Amino acid sequence: MKEKIHPKYQQTTISCVCGNVIETGSTKKDIRVEICSKCHPYFTGVQRFVDSGGRVERFKKKYGMQ
Repeated sequence: MKEKIHPKYQQTTISCVCGNVIETGSTKKDIRVEICSKCHPYFTGVQRFVDSGGRVERFKKKYGMQ
C-alpha cells in the first residue's frame, strides 16, 4: 500500500432525526441521517405516513388512472 494517500479512519457519531445516536468508526466525521435501523419501517414493522403519503395519488395523476 502507498503511504499518505488513504483517508484517516476515526471515531465518529451517526445521528438520526429520531434522536438515535450510534458511535462507530468512519473516514467521515459526524454523519447525519434521516432514517436509521431504530426508526426504519422494515425493522420496526410500523409504516410512517411521511414515507407513503401521496405516492399512490401522484402515480394515478401521472398516468391518468382514476
